[in-house]
Amino acid sequence: MPALSTYAPAPASVDVAVIGAGINGLAIAREAARRGRSVLLIDQDDLGARTSAIATRLIHGGLKYLERLEVHLVHESIRERNILLERAPHLVHHYPMLIPFSKGASRPGWLLSCGLLLHDVLSLRKPLPFSRIVFGGRLKRDYPSLVEGGLKWGGLFHDANVPLTERLCVELAIDAQAHGATVLTHSRVESLVRSGGRITGLTYRDRVDGELKRVDARVVVNVAGPWVDAVLDLAGAHDRQIGPTKGSHLVVDAFPGAPSTCIFFESPDDARPMFVLPWAGKYMIGTTDLPYDGSIDEIVIDDDEVDYLLRAVNGLIPAARLTADDVLWSYSGVRPLPYVADLDDPSKVSRDHEIIVHDGDRAGLVTIIGGKFTTHRALGELVAKRLERALGARPGPSPTRDADFPGAPGGDWPAFRAEFVRRSALAPATAERLVDTYGRRAAEVEALVAAQPELGEVVDRDTGAIAAEAVHAVRDEGAHTLEDVILRRMAVGVNRDVGLTAAPAIAAVLVAHAGWSREYADTQLDRYRIAVRRFMPRGLRAERTA
Repeated sequence: MPALSTYAPAPASVDVAVIGAGINGLAIAREAARRGRSVLLIDQDDLGARTSAIATRLIHGGLKYLERLEVHLVHESIRERNILLERAPHLVHHYPMLIPFSKGASRPGWLLSCGLLLHDVLSLRKPLPFSRIVFGGRLKRDYPSLVEGGLKWGGLFHDANVPLTERLCVELAIDAQAHGATVLTHSRVESLVRSGGRITGLTYRDRVDGELKRVDARVVVNVAGPWVDAVLDLAGAHDRQIGPTKGSHLVVDAFPGAPSTCIFFESPDDARPMFVLPWAGKYMIGTTDLPYDGSIDEIVIDDDEVDYLLRAVNGLIPAARLTADDVLWSYSGVRPLPYVADLDDPSKVSRDHEIIVHDGDRAGLVTIIGGKFTTHRALGELVAKRLERALGARPGPSPTRDADFPGAPGGDWPAFRAEFVRRSALAPATAERLVDTYGRRAAEVEALVAAQPELGEVVDRDTGAIAAEAVHAVRDEGAHTLEDVILRRMAVGVNRDVGLTAAPAIAAVLVAHAGWSREYADTQLDRYRIAVRRFMPRGLRAERTA
């Protein structure tokens, strides 16, 4: 299977240069590359490192958009969710959730029941079970803590989730590069090149030699998420486009009354839709939605957000009695929504995307605002079709609608998974972890252990990750920093301390087996410890208050 390189000599010219390797930039690059276009994808950080990494990790069919009657978004979300369930079954899974019909809530039970029925009608061809109302004995059996809190009935809804959003981003990059795209991470765009009164390319700072390099492009796509306005600044004065809102999540251990499925409920403070969901052996609670004008690079959760989230869960599940001391870590980021002046309620801003094809002295530049994780492929298709027209071609059907992800088995996923674990020479728990993380690409990690048995050593007891995964991350998946390896390739960052305990062992493996110098590894360890402060892990919080 093809390896991913995120550092290679960039071509002198391309058809399309995509600035921003978040989920939407990756989707655009993949779609354009599969259409035969020469593509450069470039990012100042890693693949899916910021906005795409702060999602609630749900692949949802757009139920919440019914409230605003955005039926087109519901249709699109259902279609794209179903495509992901079929084409990336190792990463995207069926995920039931309960919607409590709580007395006194702003959305009465009859209205929620109608919403579930309408959603089922809109998704008649879905591969998931239909919704149902649960009450009485079944509700008490499956959700006893909610019944103890006074719940009488609710709606059981079936959607999907992607526990490892980071892995989905990596596989999009692998697929784009396999079809000819050049991928450059940790490479900052310094300027947009002009020629003949239009944008004709970009310059970037090479991450290795530090030199300023130029790439000409027939079209430049600005899909930098929260940094869209910063890229537009390179083209001169402009109206503000992004009005970011802050979203924060908490991660806690299982607690008294913790539910067996996701609960989709409303905040008792402001009726905002919220989630408490099982995830990676722990529970995630989210999310907030606040206007934000601070530094994107230094964003962390604040005490008011912690109180808001804990108060909501404790109100829903009185037995929980969660406090700030129960928080293992948290994560915060911004949603790159369209700018709205004098915004009082961020939840009223549409989550639909906007595509701006610039003209005048910005001709040759296309800017993407908004976009959602679930519908990234649809956005990539739409943008690529516009690019085809801009390049003088007639766009054909999308090559990604029926394209498997690189780790997909191309058949029955449960059968493939069971067979991989059965025949693997690795311990069953290790084999299960590998196939669940890498899909059919797990064979590459397994082969490293077969060649060097010492790479079968577990380097993180919480997740069960082995040394071979670190080597694979650097050799075959374009990881450049320890943060890339731990957070976005091995998914060790989902453990109880965001990978802090495992980091030294992983760095030592990379010195011994992946060509890292001891000096580089030590520098990376220091940088990792600084980088994960944004997650406010409990151990570092204790140090700060000691």
